[in-house]
Amino acid sequence: MKNKISILVLALLTVPYISFAQLKSVAYKDDSQKLSGFFAEAKRKNLDNAGVLILPAWMGIDDHSKESAVALKELGYHAFVADIYGVGNKPTNAQEAGKLSGSYKKDIANYHRRIQLALDQLVKNGANPDKIVVIGYCFGGTGAIEAARVNMKVKGVVSFHGGLARDAARNIDPITPKVLVLHGADDPYAPEKDIKDFQNEMRTAKADWQMNYYSNAVHGFTHKDAGSDNSSGMAYNKEAAERSWEAMLSFFKEVLK
Repeated sequence: MKNKISILVLALLTVPYISFAQLKSVAYKDDSQKLSGFFAEAKRKNLDNAGVLILPAWMGIDDHSKESAVALKELGYHAFVADIYGVGNKPTNAQEAGKLSGSYKKDIANYHRRIQLALDQLVKNGANPDKIVVIGYCFGGTGAIEAARVNMKVKGVVSFHGGLARDAARNIDPITPKVLVLHGADDPYAPEKDIKDFQNEMRTAKADWQMNYYSNAVHGFTHKDAGSDNSSGMAYNKEAAERSWEAMLSFFKEVLK
C-alpha cells in the first residue's frame, strides 16, 4: 500500500497532465446563483464511503484541485471540488482573484454557506456523512480552517499554505474537528503575528491541532504552476508538496478510522 501511495503522490505532484475525464460535473445552486463543482467517485469501496471536500485556491476551480480529486479517488475516497465563486464569476487574473477572495473573507458567513453547500453535494453523491474531511489550498486552506471554526459536521480539516488570520472581534468557540495545518516555513504571506494568534486561538478553542512547517517552502508550495522563484513569495516545492500530501494521508487514517 505504501508503494502505491508513493506512486500516486508522484503522479499528482510531478506529471504535467492528469486526465479529468473521470470527474463528474455537478450543478447545484445557492439561491439564484448557479454553482458547478466536480465529483470523483471512489475507485475502491473499502473506506466506508469516506469523503473529502476540496476547496480550491483563490483562482477558483483549477487543475490542481482536480488533480487532488483524481488522486483521492484512486486511493478510495469520494472527492468533491467545491465551486465557491459560482458560474460566471471565475477571476481571470490575480487582481480579480484577490478582490473576490477578499470579499468572502470579509463576508465570512457567505464563505461558510458556500462550503456547506458543497459538503451537502459530497454527501448527496454518496459520501458517508460521518466520515468527511475538508482540505483546502491557499484561499481554500482558509476555508478549511473556517469549517473547523464553525464546527461543520466533519471529522477534520487540512489547510495547505492557507491564510490563518481571523477577525479579532469574533468569538472563539470550542472546536470539534481535528485540525492539520501544512505551512511553508518561509511563507511571506503569513506574518508571525497571524501564526501566533492562530496557535493561541487553537489553544483557547481546546482544539486537537497540528502544524507542520516545511523548510525552504513559501506560499503555494503544492502548485506546480507557481514557478520556482522563492523570492517572488510563491513557488512550487516538490519535497514540501510530497511531504505535506503524505502528512494529509496519515491524518486521514487517524480521523476517519
